[in-house]
Amino acid sequence: MLNIAETLHLWCREARPFALATVVGVSGSAPLPVGTALALDTHGTVVGSVSGGCVEGAVYELCRQVLEDGGTPVRARFGYSDDDAFAVGLTCGGELDVLVHRVEPGDQPLLSAALETVVQGRPVAIAQVVDGPGEIVGRVLTIPDGSGAHEGSLGGDGANRAVAAQARALLRAGRSGRIEVGGDAATCPEKLSVLVHAHARSPRMLIFGAVDFAAALSQAGRFLGYRVTVCDARPVFATSARFPHADEVVVDWPHRYLKRTAVDARTAVCVLTHDAKFDIPLLRLALGLPVAYVGAMGSRRTHKRRLEMLREAGVPEDRLARLRSPIGLDLGAHTPEETAVSITAEIIARTNDGTGLPLTCGSGSIHRSAPATPVPSRAAHTAA
Repeated sequence: MLNIAETLHLWCREARPFALATVVGVSGSAPLPVGTALALDTHGTVVGSVSGGCVEGAVYELCRQVLEDGGTPVRARFGYSDDDAFAVGLTCGGELDVLVHRVEPGDQPLLSAALETVVQGRPVAIAQVVDGPGEIVGRVLTIPDGSGAHEGSLGGDGANRAVAAQARALLRAGRSGRIEVGGDAATCPEKLSVLVHAHARSPRMLIFGAVDFAAALSQAGRFLGYRVTVCDARPVFATSARFPHADEVVVDWPHRYLKRTAVDARTAVCVLTHDAKFDIPLLRLALGLPVAYVGAMGSRRTHKRRLEMLREAGVPEDRLARLRSPIGLDLGAHTPEETAVSITAEIIARTNDGTGLPLTCGSGSIHRSAPATPVPSRAAHTAA
């Protein structure tokens, strides 16, 4: 749903009914993750995707059916057809479950308000019932932030509390996912399957060193949905004019800025200063923080000397093992732009537990389960 939040918000504001098709389950090499959605409004406008093209025509027809039949939810499973590779199905070999239901904006004020929160870039979790008693399928519960009170009802206080607690945990991790609640007296007599759409704040990319490589990397990071900060102690180089794609440009000693700024388990720290007086105190601090990635630019010779200096500074071996240096994947990069691709490719691989090898060298599914700390989409950053 979050992939088309801006359009759905517009339709809700215009009180325009629509059919919402949501991926509620995937297995194998399904192309898009749980939570991805396609929608069709009463004017015939289509937005979004559930499969990258494989089954869009069939899902479109289901949406038309739901709009015409008065809104009875429809479930459908799509998979690969061995008998006819051109039949409706996923040629990639995976399977996906899709729920299609009609949304009347006037009857879903909580959904409209939650979509507005997403568009404004504020964190929110939208818990949507995807399996359970027919009358509550599609109903939503919203959790405005990591600690705020939930709004709405899924069929009882026990179920609401159980869903809200798990939704907050997913929101803190920046991960959407499906949860199961109910089936007991403490929560809800009926079992409910709930899909949590978590819209977290954009993760941070901290780039230290106001160099040409930083300009290209800040643009690449912004494209990937990061909130980018460029920091350098030299005011003549650290200017907004030189880094128009950065969300902020900070003039300060790198380690001093890192000590006072907020980081979390999704933060990427990229050290491009290439100067020991900046690198060593900065890396000594960064390697002790709970961040997703710490990389440093330099040759192998520079890296070897850097490790020696960090050991002399008292950095233990388990922390040194976290350092990605020389930074980036081996793409044969030369230009700042190519180097930015190399660095962001390594960040993506580390975030998603990828190998960094060519896909042609591997076997098995090319699509992994959603990570706990995913790299955000460009749309998510734009909304922020």
